[in-house]
Amino acid sequence: MPRIRPILSFLLVAMGLGAPVTGAPADDAAARPRLTVPYTQFMLPNGLRVVLHEDHSVPVVAVNVWYHAGSGREKPGRTGFAHLFEHLMFEGSGHVKEGDFDNLLEGAGGDNNGSTNTDRTNYYLNVPSSALDLALFLESDRMGYLLDAMSPAKVDGQRDVVKNERRQGVENQPYGQAFITLSELLYPAGHPYHWPTIGYMDDLTAASYQDVTDFFKQYYGPNNATLVVAGDIDPARTRTLVERWFSDVKRGPDVPPLSVPPVRLTEVTNKTITDRVQLPRIYLAWPGPSAFRPGDAELDVVADLLAGGKSSRLYKRLVYDLQIAQNVFAFQQSGDLGSTFAVVATARPGHTIEEMTKVIDEELQRLREAPPETREVERVVNGYEAAFYNGLERVGGRADTLNSYVTRTGNPDYFAEDLARYQALAPTDVQAAILTWLPADRRVEVSVVPDAAPSKE
Repeated sequence: MPRIRPILSFLLVAMGLGAPVTGAPADDAAARPRLTVPYTQFMLPNGLRVVLHEDHSVPVVAVNVWYHAGSGREKPGRTGFAHLFEHLMFEGSGHVKEGDFDNLLEGAGGDNNGSTNTDRTNYYLNVPSSALDLALFLESDRMGYLLDAMSPAKVDGQRDVVKNERRQGVENQPYGQAFITLSELLYPAGHPYHWPTIGYMDDLTAASYQDVTDFFKQYYGPNNATLVVAGDIDPARTRTLVERWFSDVKRGPDVPPLSVPPVRLTEVTNKTITDRVQLPRIYLAWPGPSAFRPGDAELDVVADLLAGGKSSRLYKRLVYDLQIAQNVFAFQQSGDLGSTFAVVATARPGHTIEEMTKVIDEELQRLREAPPETREVERVVNGYEAAFYNGLERVGGRADTLNSYVTRTGNPDYFAEDLARYQALAPTDVQAAILTWLPADRRVEVSVVPDAAPSKE
């Protein structure tokens, strides 16, 4: 408890919730203190945008870098580079020997990792505040001097690691091909979201050392990145450290924003694939709005109304009442160029995809014809709000959210605006989103069926 209280105190004070509002009704949204996370920001001459967030609750600092280059920056025939580079960035740089990146951080009591999606690749380091200088040195060295330590042998080694990761997550994973097939059917060939982030096996095999270094030179410049340093810092000293370690990193070529027309389906597209699975599964998917655009928050709510928890509409009917599904889930996956809304259900033994699809369509049609009940929407929004605050409790979560906001909206402190998107929703808004984005006659349907009857053994 002694360590938790300072965190809660920080969240209450820094987010404007420390002082109670007297004389105002509890449900008066206008009287609520504004949710805010304090920050300062500046830009280096080489184009690196830096956001600093001070929080002395615990002696920990998060260093979070977003390169605005995900798999959407790849080209057909050369997919998987963004994710491959996520691996290569941990293999040493000009002044850090191979293996020392992890050794130095672990020796200081820190940890690190990274991730890649269609729009960005991020790298994060969590260290004691006494190790901030080390963390910034390591991050700046791989930004500015990675190619000094790069070699064809390292590329080949990490290429094999990524190919094995794909085998584990796709080829040898039950239902592993389904989401790749969904993206291929939802987004036309050439669209940045058409291919999987992990890439195609043939493309990974064909990638040359020159291809890989060209990708780094094009997209890993400081002018195509955002750095967030959050936690137990002194902003003035931290700015000095950032300038010390990152100012000598050379600016890269300008990277124009991606621009593609919105995806519009004209019909229902069906595809059945076989897999080494025991139970059939159905995937229903629609293209949707970009992150933070009208309809995005509404579809988040729709996903939870349908399959968020055991009291949701589809879970209750498919799993509890009718007992024809083993499980069901739904999600709104938002990106810079659009989103994917999907409903996924796995049949129980003896039941079929057709049975489950019929029930899913019935529930969607009910929501098209009448808005959900107010209590349903309130349940979902309350759950989202709780998860929202929970995600801000750790400084690493705040650092990544600050980076997301500054990248997508230009405003690091977009917390209040983001949460307000959900708090302001009425049941009719949810119904309107379903009518607009989830038509019954324009969607993708992918069925995964067993390739053979399971053996008795």
